[in-house]
Amino acid sequence: MQRAIQIEKLQTDSFDVLIIGGGASGLGLALDATTRGYKTLLVEARDFTQGTSSRSTKLLHGGVRYLAQGNFALVYEALHERGALIQNAPHLCAPQGFVIPCAHLGSALFYGLGLKFYAFMAGKLQLHSTNIFFRAQGVLPGVQAEKCQHAVCYYDGQFDDARLGITLCASAHEHGALLLNYMEVIQLLHENDRVCGVVLQDQLTQQQFKLKAKCIINATGVFTNTINKLDPSTTENNITPSQGIHLVLDPKFLPSKHALMVPKTSDGRVLFAIPWHEKLLVGTTDTPVQTIAYNPKPLQEEINFLLSTLQEYLILKPTRKDILSVFAGLRPLITSKQTATKNLSRSHKITIAPSGLVHLNGGKWTTYRAMAEETLDMCIQKGFLEPTTCQTRTLKLHGYTQESLEARLKVYGTDAHLIQELEAKDAKLASKLHPNYPYTYAQVLWALDQEMAYSLEDVLSRRIRLLFLDARASLECARDVGDFIGAYWGWDTDKKEAEIATFEALAQQHILE
Repeated sequence: MQRAIQIEKLQTDSFDVLIIGGGASGLGLALDATTRGYKTLLVEARDFTQGTSSRSTKLLHGGVRYLAQGNFALVYEALHERGALIQNAPHLCAPQGFVIPCAHLGSALFYGLGLKFYAFMAGKLQLHSTNIFFRAQGVLPGVQAEKCQHAVCYYDGQFDDARLGITLCASAHEHGALLLNYMEVIQLLHENDRVCGVVLQDQLTQQQFKLKAKCIINATGVFTNTINKLDPSTTENNITPSQGIHLVLDPKFLPSKHALMVPKTSDGRVLFAIPWHEKLLVGTTDTPVQTIAYNPKPLQEEINFLLSTLQEYLILKPTRKDILSVFAGLRPLITSKQTATKNLSRSHKITIAPSGLVHLNGGKWTTYRAMAEETLDMCIQKGFLEPTTCQTRTLKLHGYTQESLEARLKVYGTDAHLIQELEAKDAKLASKLHPNYPYTYAQVLWALDQEMAYSLEDVLSRRIRLLFLDARASLECARDVGDFIGAYWGWDTDKKEAEIATFEALAQQHILE
């Protein structure tokens, strides 16, 4: 994928489907639409998955707490989508074992029986069976013995959210879709009170484009109000944003291939501590917020809550100085009469304004494919599109492979060999970005040349996840990587220094002093 080539192809009269938003929902829609045969364009005002969709807990799950709430339909759908995605993208998604430590036998039986039913609901797509350990010594190293007299082990899925986003982008591109980051919708066009097109502005060149489309879908998540304001007929499309933060720690705090799951914390939330890219990812919180931002800042009370809860369970107790990176994301929850965001459903909602503008809100990564299918089926029912059938249920995603690959390259799937070829031909490309991490300049080149990365943040935050894994390390290599990117794009000194300074300021947000 190359952005310049995509821009050249943008010179067309009209599209069948035009999608606004390059997160999980939008990218899922683009892949579904283009594989149905629709002429498809997706535009994203910033980078793909830059907002919520790169800041998740990295889980593909049915939602254990929704089972406890009796929301069986939501759990059933998510479990089957989880299994399908693991089958369609094994280079990005895999089963992950979770252990619930229990101090009392009654708790072990309660959670164990419930989670056996949870696994049963997945049917043929069940990952592994649920086990109840009546003597849990050694089941989860690193957890205090008194907290883990008994235990329950169950399975969900794990993935890399930003890398799945790039893979969906590549998959849609392979099937004929146009996808453009840094392309903002600045106006909706109307004819006879019906939305019929958009005016786009390239955020890198300021060039504008006027395009027509049969069906326009707003999939901008927490940023939906930006698009709502462009359509006078959109009056009911409300979301309640909720912030969740995550801490990244050294894996020494939980030296296990299994994750820790605390189903009920002091304020009723769920806590996870999950092995991820050879680190320990801890989350999450659920805090109502008013300010919408691409890079939201974690609150001190959120950080303290995660640390104090984790300290209650672990033998080796992490402190603020042990945090390698902290990041926050905003959930686009559907507004309801519930006052607490932790009680709001993670289900999605499709609404169609009187103008014909389609809005897809809510949902989660696990169900992105089903959300896209339902949305496009509704557009067909409304007569916006010619009838076709969904093709994505068993569609293998770009890079699909079951081959065993080097850990740092597994997320690339079959493209990993092309990166290795670059490294074999050039010593500079084979060199590491940082001495403590395996990522190389060949991966940076690949991100720039094949994955539509433009900025230092695009590369170190989403194409390579170093900012999220170790913010200090990303800060230490920022200038060298910035020099490399600047040479690739031909930036002058002022532009390069501005890019490096912007990234350094961002990295500082991920570091606790």
